[in-house]
Amino acid sequence: MVGKRSIRRLLVTCLVLVAPGLAQAQEACTTYTVKEGDTLSGIARTAYDSYNYQMIFNANRDAIAANPSTLPVGLQLILPCKDGRLTPDSELNSVIEAETEKQEAERDPTRPYEPAIKFVTANDWKPFADESLSGGGIYVRMAATAMRRGGNDRDFSIAFVDDWGSHIDTLLPSGAYDISIAWSAPDCSRIDLLGEFAVKMCTEFEFSSPVYEVAYSYNTLVDSPYANARTFADYLGARICRPEGWPTSDLEVEGLAEPQVTFVRPKSPMECAEMLLAGEVDLYSIEVETSTANFEELGATDKVFLNPALATFNTHHFVTAKSNRRGKEYIELVNRGLQEMRESGEWYDIVATGLAEFNATATN
Repeated sequence: MVGKRSIRRLLVTCLVLVAPGLAQAQEACTTYTVKEGDTLSGIARTAYDSYNYQMIFNANRDAIAANPSTLPVGLQLILPCKDGRLTPDSELNSVIEAETEKQEAERDPTRPYEPAIKFVTANDWKPFADESLSGGGIYVRMAATAMRRGGNDRDFSIAFVDDWGSHIDTLLPSGAYDISIAWSAPDCSRIDLLGEFAVKMCTEFEFSSPVYEVAYSYNTLVDSPYANARTFADYLGARICRPEGWPTSDLEVEGLAEPQVTFVRPKSPMECAEMLLAGEVDLYSIEVETSTANFEELGATDKVFLNPALATFNTHHFVTAKSNRRGKEYIELVNRGLQEMRESGEWYDIVATGLAEFNATATN
């Protein structure tokens, strides 16, 4: 795999190989020129037989991050291979292996003792965090790797506590753990529009640099009147399902707060998918990987409409309590590691390998 600059060079090289004026198929392992009416979900459906467009966004972040809902005609997109590689001749894990080997060679066995950083996360958040996945999932691997990059060489531990609320209410404030993996960051510049939980996150916790930007999907039944929504205001009055532990601040800043809407908060994402199919909620909004996997597992993709006009992206971060006297120091360590991982291309390698494992498991 390659770093950020190399990804841009790779894109240019690939485009040279495509004769101008020729129609390009929306196929994995190619580049594609956006045409009038194209959407990320539509391109993903043709290229990957799935509405999950997160992989396309990961490979083209700089080009489409500003407005993922509107793709300019003529924009050139990398469509990664189904296993996450950018081209058929690239290899997954190559950057991870090289960076790990370099770190081990440079590690100082006589480094002075410093207290281990205690991370906590929870299960049942595939592909990001789950003990059944390699390294505990994408975000857990990122945390562990960050502790060995950017000049860091800290001892650490990672525990799974399957009660997200306890991370914020008890485990971080009490000092039982130092960092939770991972949380959406509210738009704290618009704190007057945020609900109680989001305000608490803004005022009592510190966030790392973005670990990942997740595409949030907005799913209704195909015959729902909310399927025609083209602005967030069109969802006023809706029953919106977000699982317990998932923030609603991205909706709140768009004017979708109670009592203008009704939030339904079951324990798991799958429960939201089942409630939508049963007509018990009007809208199911969560990461596109999760919702797509839910409906595919239920064999119900033909019953659900994914709104292409309201694609949004939320950032996920590692979080520490402001009451933790070493919390800022720990976040700075994590940020250094994440920065080096992005520059080397290791960040993309971890994401691609994690998504490839998840997708392979989901289809078996």
